[in-house]
Amino acid sequence: MKKIRVEDTSVFSSLPWWVARDEGLFEEQGVDVEFIPLGRSKWGANPAVTDWNTVSSNRGHASLQEENAADLYWGCEWGNYRRSRDSDVGGRQVGRRAAMACGAIIVPPWSDIYTPQQLANRLIGVPFHAGTHYLCLQMLEGFLPREAINVCDANGRASERFHALMNHEVDACTVVEPWITYAEKIGCRIITQGFYNGTEVALDSVDAETYSAINRAISEAVRRINGDKRKYTSYYINAERDLHPELGVLTPGDFNLTRLVFVEPTPIPEDQLKRTYEWMVSWNLIDEGQTVEDLVNTQLQAASHSGVAVSDD
Repeated sequence: MKKIRVEDTSVFSSLPWWVARDEGLFEEQGVDVEFIPLGRSKWGANPAVTDWNTVSSNRGHASLQEENAADLYWGCEWGNYRRSRDSDVGGRQVGRRAAMACGAIIVPPWSDIYTPQQLANRLIGVPFHAGTHYLCLQMLEGFLPREAINVCDANGRASERFHALMNHEVDACTVVEPWITYAEKIGCRIITQGFYNGTEVALDSVDAETYSAINRAISEAVRRINGDKRKYTSYYINAERDLHPELGVLTPGDFNLTRLVFVEPTPIPEDQLKRTYEWMVSWNLIDEGQTVEDLVNTQLQAASHSGVAVSDD
């Protein structure tokens, strides 16, 4: 049985992997997947850090891979372009992940902010080089001039950003599930929300046979989740409950199932890759001069998704 080590991260992006693990789907495909926990930190927000290029893109996702402790990890597509560019061990994207993440900008119950326009020059806590950092910029630039979008670095864990918000460290912050649902339940408001793609990044040592087997297991997990999403909300309630017992107030009925979106793994369409890359360059989130092959292992991606149809949009 082929063994592969993967970075174990948050439920919002990992649910298909966890279901495949817990329901024996990897074993059925002849793959032994070892989940390596990603470390946690307890700090909240750092209002003084507003330049994302002073922060390492590999401080969270990719840190285990860079230490040769994991063969594969998943994260937001934007961040994985930057991490692939910054990798010292040759990690490159190999396809889109199954979890389509939902992120939201929220404010506390006492806030005087009700619309995205009112976030002009207000301090927003985001996790630099992680999904909702980029999502925040993309959502708000439709409402505000870029110079009026004021973000600072905050913890990569939504729980810690949420607590920074409630401790008055920032005016708003970004969160993902289950913290969107929890925030709403205690009276916080969603100012805007959106969905974004994630991708998986692998070392060159990961072979097509193994990654294809993983994709088959993940695809079956997606079918099971989509067949009864309410059943699988227990993962969102329990994943962090040991560290955050307040999540115990949530019930499966609290979750808006339209926020829980899962699709079968697919390759990254090249036209979308180029548009995303150009947008990142325009924000100084990545430097110019990268090629598709610099960012994506196109050979492994093609060999591991054979027979998978990909639409442009």
